[in-house]
Amino acid sequence: MLYCEDWEKKEKRYLEFWARENHDRPLLCITAPREGAQKPPAGAHASLRERWMDTEFVLKRANWEMQNTCYLGEAFPALNPDLGPDFFASCYGTELEFGENTSWARPWMSDEDVEAFDGFWFDENSVYCQKMLELTRAAVEDGKGKYFVGITDLHPGGDGLVSMRGPQNMCFDTLDYPEFIKKGVMALLPGFQKIYEELYRLTTKYQKGSTCWMGIWHPGRWYPTSCDFSCMISEDMFEELLIEEIEKEISYLDASIYHLDGPDALKHLDRLLRIPSLKGIQWVYGAGNPTASHWIPEIKRIQAAGKCVQIVVEPGELEVMLRELRPEGLMYMISARSQQEGEELLKMAEKARDRKSTINVK
Repeated sequence: MLYCEDWEKKEKRYLEFWARENHDRPLLCITAPREGAQKPPAGAHASLRERWMDTEFVLKRANWEMQNTCYLGEAFPALNPDLGPDFFASCYGTELEFGENTSWARPWMSDEDVEAFDGFWFDENSVYCQKMLELTRAAVEDGKGKYFVGITDLHPGGDGLVSMRGPQNMCFDTLDYPEFIKKGVMALLPGFQKIYEELYRLTTKYQKGSTCWMGIWHPGRWYPTSCDFSCMISEDMFEELLIEEIEKEISYLDASIYHLDGPDALKHLDRLLRIPSLKGIQWVYGAGNPTASHWIPEIKRIQAAGKCVQIVVEPGELEVMLRELRPEGLMYMISARSQQEGEELLKMAEKARDRKSTINVK
């Protein structure tokens, strides 16, 4: 790869990670800005929507970012086509509004729609679905021999339903229309499978395996599973309304890591760890909460269940993480301030490995 010279070595490390056989050190996905970076390409767009939908500009911006980024440890360059976290719902008639760095849905389902609900229709000819296919095809051709192309951000199940219904209404639905939620999330599963298969087919035209916004590579069909709405409901409701669809998503894929977002989601951790085919947990502690080193007991719980873990780590926390946690199936995502800092973090991990080896020999 043009932007990643040692991919073969990194590929081996990812295979070890998924098998939890990386006994020497955790995987370290470290990115850092290159020195002397050029200014990013400027676009003359009449609106934010126009900028998001400009395929040529998306490719230019992505290439600029990769050209000016150092990929250290197990980090690798990838373009993940993106129309925001509500893209999946837009394939069911949901309109999107675009901001500077994200987009959001305009919920449209009324109480009358819920009461008359008899299924969903996935519209592959919608403006957003067709744009996503266009973005992905363009990235695949542009990225050949240069970078990976990931599968876009998909939120089916409970989060897909929230995009169409609205979070407040969905909370009321758990009491007033629980059967709608159970049926609704399952009705979205075929659409998830349909768009995933198409995007997987496109992205594997020139590349082996798959990746996505989580920054992890797998040799087959992998994708994160998530339900941020679960933060707002009890463990009993999670079990009754959502878990069946989540388990079906996981069983459909070759591998999945659950995106567990925020302390309010921790109440569901033990239930998730009981899913045999779930490969791991991405623990997101969230802005304003204690950072990675404060969650070592939770990470140990996940490891004790035989699952992989991915977590964002601040550079200053790496030493304690290396000391307190076993490396197997563990991945740290780190944004270094410079290439030098990133290389020093890698050396720290190598020294920690050598110290443990010496102790084991003695």
